[in-house]
Amino acid sequence: MISYVKGELAAIEEQKAIIDVGGIGYGVFMPHQALAMLPSVGNEVKLYTYLNVREDAMQLFGFLTKDDLEIFRLVIGVSGIGPKGGLNILSCMSPDELRFAIMSGDAKMISSAPGIGKKTAEKLIVELRDKVDIEKILCDMETSAKEISQKYNCTTVLKSEKTIISSKDFQIYTLDKPNSALAKAGSGDVLAGIISGLLAQGLDEFNSAKTGVYLHSIAGSLAKNDLTEFGVLASDTIRYIPYAFKKLLN
Repeated sequence: MISYVKGELAAIEEQKAIIDVGGIGYGVFMPHQALAMLPSVGNEVKLYTYLNVREDAMQLFGFLTKDDLEIFRLVIGVSGIGPKGGLNILSCMSPDELRFAIMSGDAKMISSAPGIGKKTAEKLIVELRDKVDIEKILCDMETSAKEISQKYNCTTVLKSEKTIISSKDFQIYTLDKPNSALAKAGSGDVLAGIISGLLAQGLDEFNSAKTGVYLHSIAGSLAKNDLTEFGVLASDTIRYIPYAFKKLLN
């Protein structure tokens, strides 16, 4: 078993990287996203690897982190998905995006990977839903936000107990004001509406997201003060937005 490969990056090909270890070049298949994140040729790299042994070949699959390797192992543990299929999935989405897709039951997103049909995607969701760990996303939300912004060239808002916003150029804004009253169905839709409204008024993406998140938080707090955390609905938050604006401007 080869747990990792550490050496000089000798070349980057369409589907794999060539790592020179003591004069021996190891061809390591990697997800497209990971290949794009490698340093320039000539630099040292360390890849966490999975060795696939077949009758006619031995193939190395490499990943930048142990977490990436872990999710790859989970994926290829689903019957009907081999290492190439797992690589295709992780070439279309990051491990965190895959976790979100599994937990939300988004078979359409998973089946967008080459060679992965709808039934296979649905089977993957059923088999892995209890195995993926949302805490792995929440423990490093900043990294996750940057990865999504990089992939889609967008401003990203990730909400949990705290909110992380990443701009297209990876500026980070954090709002650490937990509010259980906002943990309600439809709350995210209200936030999206606030941000969209600010965008429509000419504010740039990053400042629209920052201002929207802050206004949403204030509106939620005002609603909570009047209605208690258990009595607040998403529609109630909307009614408090004008008061949140007033408080922000004051």
